[in-house]
Amino acid sequence: MLEVSGLSKTFGGFTAVRDVSFQVAEGEILGLIGPNGSGKSTIFNLIAGALRPSAGSVRFCGAEIGGRPAYRVAHAGIARTYQIPRPFRKLSLLENVALAAFYGKGELPGRQKAFVLAKEALQLVNLPTGESARVEGLGAAGLKKLELARALATQPRLLLADESLGGLDHAEMGQAADMLASIRAQRGITIVWVEHIMGVLMRVVDRCIVLDHGEVIAQGKPAAVARDPKVIEVYLGTDADAFSY
Repeated sequence: MLEVSGLSKTFGGFTAVRDVSFQVAEGEILGLIGPNGSGKSTIFNLIAGALRPSAGSVRFCGAEIGGRPAYRVAHAGIARTYQIPRPFRKLSLLENVALAAFYGKGELPGRQKAFVLAKEALQLVNLPTGESARVEGLGAAGLKKLELARALATQPRLLLADESLGGLDHAEMGQAADMLASIRAQRGITIVWVEHIMGVLMRVVDRCIVLDHGEVIAQGKPAAVARDPKVIEVYLGTDADAFSY
C-alpha cells in the first residue's frame, strides 16, 4: 500500500532523514520507532504532505504522493494524528470530529453525513457522541482519543498515528495500543505507528522499523528487533522500559 524509497530531508546543512526505505502492506500495523530526534515525525510529515522531500519517493497505492500538498494526501486516503492535540475548544466533541469529516476523501459529505461519520468515529474510540459533550474536562487520554477520532472521520485507508502514547500512564498506554489494534480489526485500516516508547507498541505491531539520527538501523519482527544489539545500544539509558513487552 505504501512504498517509501530513498527518502531524505535536509534543513540547511542538517540532514534529518537520510535514504530511508520501507514498505507497508495493506492491513499491516507497522511500528516506526526510535529515540527522540531520530527522524520519525519528519518522515510522517514527508508522507502526509507537511514537508517536501529533498530526495526520494513516496508512493501510495502505486501513485507518487511525495511533495503533494497535505489536502491532496488526505483526499487520497491518508490521515494522521499529531503528538500534541489541538482541538477547537469552543466546539463540541461531535462538532470537532464532524469538521474533520468534511475534509476527508475529497468529496463533501454534507452536514448529515458528516455528523454520522463523526458519531461512528467517536464510538470507535469510546468517547461520548452527544451534542453536549465538550472538550473541557478531557484529560490526556481523552484528547488523544479525540485526535484519533478526527483522523478516522476522514475515512482513511492508511492511518499515521504519531506518538499516541505521549502523556499517558501505563494503563492508558495499554488501552491506546488495544484501541489501534481494534481499529485495524474493525475497519481494516492500515496503520503506521510512530513512537519512542517501545514496550507497549511492540505487543501490537506486526513489524517495526527502528530509526536513529535519521537512518534505519534495524527492521523486522518485534522480538527480533528487540534483541538487535544496535537497537539495545540506542535505547540503553534513554528508555528503561523499552523492552518490557
